[in-house]
Amino acid sequence: MSMSDTQFDLVVIGAGPGGYVAAIRAAQLGLKTAIVEATHLGGICLNWGCIPTKALLAGAELAHQFKHASQFGFELGDINFDLSKLVQHSRQVSAQLVQGIEHLLRKNQVSVFYAKARFIAKERLELVDAQQQKQMIRAPHIIVATGAHAASLPQIPVDGDYVWSYKEALQPKQLPKSLLVIGSGAIGSEFASLYQDLGSQVTLLDLARQILPTEDHEVAQYVRKQFEQKGMRILTESTVQHLEVCEGKVHCEIHDPSGVQSLSFDHVLSAVGVKPNTQNLGLEQLGVALTNGFIQTDEWCRTNVVGIYAIGDVAGAPCLAHKASHEAILCVEKIAGIADVHPLNRLQIPGCIFTHPQVASIGLTEQQAKAEGKQIHIGKFPMSANGKAIALGQTAGFVKTIVDVESGELLGAHMVGHEVTEQIQGYAIAQALEATDEHLAQVIFPHPTLSEAMHESILASMQRAIHI
Repeated sequence: MSMSDTQFDLVVIGAGPGGYVAAIRAAQLGLKTAIVEATHLGGICLNWGCIPTKALLAGAELAHQFKHASQFGFELGDINFDLSKLVQHSRQVSAQLVQGIEHLLRKNQVSVFYAKARFIAKERLELVDAQQQKQMIRAPHIIVATGAHAASLPQIPVDGDYVWSYKEALQPKQLPKSLLVIGSGAIGSEFASLYQDLGSQVTLLDLARQILPTEDHEVAQYVRKQFEQKGMRILTESTVQHLEVCEGKVHCEIHDPSGVQSLSFDHVLSAVGVKPNTQNLGLEQLGVALTNGFIQTDEWCRTNVVGIYAIGDVAGAPCLAHKASHEAILCVEKIAGIADVHPLNRLQIPGCIFTHPQVASIGLTEQQAKAEGKQIHIGKFPMSANGKAIALGQTAGFVKTIVDVESGELLGAHMVGHEVTEQIQGYAIAQALEATDEHLAQVIFPHPTLSEAMHESILASMQRAIHI
């Protein structure tokens, strides 16, 4: 390559949902752009995270529907289930989307380097490809979007056979009869829900007092009851102190509030969070500030070193693909000098958990609002009073809204139920447009839809609900 070929306006390290979006937007804005990816386009999200899990969960949703088919007049005989075909479906979905990203990068004339990147100086990167060939590229603006990887606990070593990470859980050779899931955040709870619906006996364990520790207390409590009604065992305020594999089983020593118990499982899934991918990037010698390994950034995704930026999981929680993509856009547009760029408002990032029933939320929980000393009205509406939910046979769940008494501001919204992940964007738009409860009360929601419960929840916060 000539010097002109290796000189770019902007380089992105990592091609996940933050990185590839940053590269495409930069190219759209006329910047000569390159992206460097060590393994696969799409990052963890498209290859081993968000997308393949949803493909598997679509199968679990079918399994759930089959169990209730008689409600709609269908009498089903023995149903054969081939786990390998469901796994194959999930891999094909990922592959199709990765090909799409490759096309988009090519269409936008982004130079793609398949290599590992390391800072040699503030504006210089050394790339090493799979054949150990080296080359240098330069840019005045370099965005780190390297993501994160699964964390592990020393007493729970992942062997990929009996003790899984998310990667093994996404491509099981056979359905385990019994599975222990350690960690009840979004990842752990989704896998617990998936395997329970497919037919495994699942135990879900967490150190926290509630499952889904970051969710509103009422939501977490409700989901726990739903899980337990399916036969799932829930252990909170509990830890696995020791495990060993013996005679084809994983034997676990579990400490809970009642004492110590020994339980055995076919497999154990470790889902205890993530750690940032900041190793071997050369950040330390440049003086880039880190906190617990995560890169510190300001509201424009700038690090403390001029010309170096960080977006997505590597820049800290919440570790969500849509947060990474949003940061990508605002970071690049700020670099390009666009005048009306707005910084990220972390309270307006919706969260979605694709369990059965689904969970979706945005803004403050009831506990957080009270802790901040806010005077609030709370509105709740059960899905069991929603006509569309009753017609679908999907009456589990509720909508809960938290409104500021004085201003009418929508402080938070928390939803449990069928396809609530497709509906939370309504509240996200309302928050972005600074809609008050009075504004939302005047909106005409179509009938019959699940979204009417969103309207009724707002009305309930105003003591004006019609259908409860």
